[in-house]
Amino acid sequence: MPDAYICDAIRTPIGRLNGSLSSIRADDLAAIPLRALMERNPDVDWDAVDDVLLGCANQAGEDNRNVARMAVLLAGLPDTVPGGTINRLCGSGLNAVGSAGQAIRSGDAGLLIAGGVESMTRAPFVMGKANSAFDRSQKIEDTTLGWRFVNPAMQAAYGVDTMPQTAENVADDWQVSRADQDAFALASQQKAAAAIASGRMAAEIVPVTVPQRKGDPIVFAQDEHPRATSLDALAKLKSVVRADGTVTAGNASGLNDGAAAMLIASEAAAARHGLTPRARILGMASAGIAPRIMGAGPIEAARKLTRITGIGLDQLDVIELNEAFASQAIATLRDLGIATDDPRVNRNGGAIALGHPLGMSGARIAMTAVEELHRTGGRYAMAFMCIGVGQGIALMLERAG
Repeated sequence: MPDAYICDAIRTPIGRLNGSLSSIRADDLAAIPLRALMERNPDVDWDAVDDVLLGCANQAGEDNRNVARMAVLLAGLPDTVPGGTINRLCGSGLNAVGSAGQAIRSGDAGLLIAGGVESMTRAPFVMGKANSAFDRSQKIEDTTLGWRFVNPAMQAAYGVDTMPQTAENVADDWQVSRADQDAFALASQQKAAAAIASGRMAAEIVPVTVPQRKGDPIVFAQDEHPRATSLDALAKLKSVVRADGTVTAGNASGLNDGAAAMLIASEAAAARHGLTPRARILGMASAGIAPRIMGAGPIEAARKLTRITGIGLDQLDVIELNEAFASQAIATLRDLGIATDDPRVNRNGGAIALGHPLGMSGARIAMTAVEELHRTGGRYAMAFMCIGVGQGIALMLERAG
C-alpha cells in the first residue's frame, strides 16, 4: 500500500467564546487555513486535490450545507475540488486526518486536505418542527454543546448526562481527586504559557485579520484562551455539576472557535507537487464506551491502535491527549500506565489551556504532534481524544525526514 504523509499544516489561533473570532462565520473560518496552505505551497497543482475532508461537530448554523465544500469554494480552490464534512463530534478533525490517510493507503487518492473547524460562538439556537398541526408548544435548543432533540428511548437506555456530568462520573469511577484535577489544569496552563512565550506556537498559526466596524482591522495571531492562574485560584472555583463535585470551569476545556487544515499526500504525489513529507500516518482506531463515562473513550482507542500498528505506548516519543476535562485526561493516562506528569504528554499544554473548538481540536493535536516530533527528534507520536456519546479515537504518526 502507498504511505500517507502529512506534508504541511496550519491553523488559526483559537478564540474564546465571544472572543476575537466571534465575528467570523464558520465557513469563512474554515477557508482561512485552506487559503494559507495554498499560499505556502505555490508549486502544488490544486486541481489535483482529490478531496477536502473537514471535521465539524455542530453543522446547525453557518457551518451547514457541507462546510468543507463551502470552504473549498470560499478559499479559492478550483471548483473541481470536492469536499466532505465528517462529524464524530469532538473527534471529527482527527477522524478527517485519519480518513485522508486511509484514502491514500488504499490507493483511492494521492493528495488530500484534511482538518476541521468549529465556531462555538456562532452556534445557533434551533427549533424543531411541530409534532402536530397547530402545535404551539415549541422548544428552543442551544446547539453550542451537548444534547438537543433528545430521543426518549436513548434517555431511557443510556441517560443524557451533560459533558461535565460525564467528567464527574469518570472522576468517581477512576477516583480522580479535585486536587489532582486542579494540579493537572495548572500544569496545562503553565506549559501553554511557556510555549507561547517561546514563540513555539507561532509555527502552527496563520494570523487572522478581523474587520472592525470602526477603525482598522485587528490582526489576531495568538491563542487567547490561556489564562494565568494558581492552585489557590483554581481551588476557589465552584463545581459546575454538584455541590460536592470536582469539575470546574478551571479544570475543563473551554467553548472556543478555530480552524485547522493540513496537506496529506502519497510519496509520489508529494514528489510531484514539491512537498516535503513531515510525518507518516500509520493508522487510526476508534472505540465505543458507555456514554456516561465518555471521557474514558481514549483508553480503548489507544489500546486498539497499538494492536493495529504493533507500536507500544512505551515506544511513543510524543503523546497529545485532548484535555476535554482534567478528570478524563488523568483517568486515561493512569489506566494506560502513563504518569500524568510524563514529559511526553502535551508539552505545549492542552485544551484546558488552549481551548477546544470541537471539530478543529483533533486536527490541532495531530499538527502539534508532528511539530513536536521534529522539534525533539522523536520517532513515534500518538494523538487521541474522547468523544461525546461514548467514543474514543486515536491516530499514530511516525516522523519523516
